[in-house]
Amino acid sequence: MGKQERRIFTEDFKKEAVRLCETSGRTISQVADDLGIGLSTLTRWKRRYREADLLAGPHEDTTKELTRLRKENELLRQEREILKRAATFFAKEGSR
Repeated sequence: MGKQERRIFTEDFKKEAVRLCETSGRTISQVADDLGIGLSTLTRWKRRYREADLLAGPHEDTTKELTRLRKENELLRQEREILKRAATFFAKEGSR
């Protein structure tokens, strides 16, 4: 079996592929087949750009803004837990 070359896609191509998924009325697998990319690849791009858009800042749409704030809240909770654990770890290390 030969090696398969890894293809590199530009950010513009990725954004356009995601836009096609959302506006064309076709399924994500149809768009992936038409563009010659894997379904999982297109799904990953779609998730990444959706999260990036969500965390981009204040939104006029209140449901979108609420979703963004909840996501930001969850990230802050996770960061706080990591810092608590690190502080506990270093406090124990310092007392030895």
